[in-house]
Amino acid sequence: MVRLIIGSAAAAVAMFVLGFLLYATPLSRLGYASLSNEQAAAVQQAMAANLPRTGTYAVPGMDTAEQTNMYSRGPIATVHYNTDGFAATDPAMLAGGLVFYFVVALIIGLALIGIDRRVPDFPSRAKLVIAFAVAASALLHLSEPIFYRHDWGHFIYLFIADAILLAAGGLVIARWFLAKADAAMPGAPTDV
Repeated sequence: MVRLIIGSAAAAVAMFVLGFLLYATPLSRLGYASLSNEQAAAVQQAMAANLPRTGTYAVPGMDTAEQTNMYSRGPIATVHYNTDGFAATDPAMLAGGLVFYFVVALIIGLALIGIDRRVPDFPSRAKLVIAFAVAASALLHLSEPIFYRHDWGHFIYLFIADAILLAAGGLVIARWFLAKADAAMPGAPTDV
């Protein structure tokens, strides 16, 4: 178990570094449309005047016949709204993110421990890790443009970025922090 905790910490650091590159550099802007300063100020004012509390809003909603009709005519938006401002580079967010990555890596490691004796070689483990990383990221992100008709660009970026993060964390654990193939299964070929 100590090996798994150390491996999860190493995986969390790898995920954190990749997450920083994918989400805290100009690369992350590939998934966003942009507004001018004036447009951003007008939208910000409209949200402050019309959205009563922090939450995620479908605008228009589909709870009334009138809004359902408005929805079908468009334009529509899904707004993730926070009434409070915060620093874009809040250090507490970074610390919380590192803890979050550790928990995710620990869950990946616990899943891999369950199969490490049956899948003793690294190439087979890597195939499983990558397949599950891609599947999880696809379900979480590509369902939005399919079911809600959100823009593909943003969600394809999220899909790729999160698949990379999940795969990286899983690969770190699968390669260096699980029982070695020869110890896991007598007579099994060793990792190269």
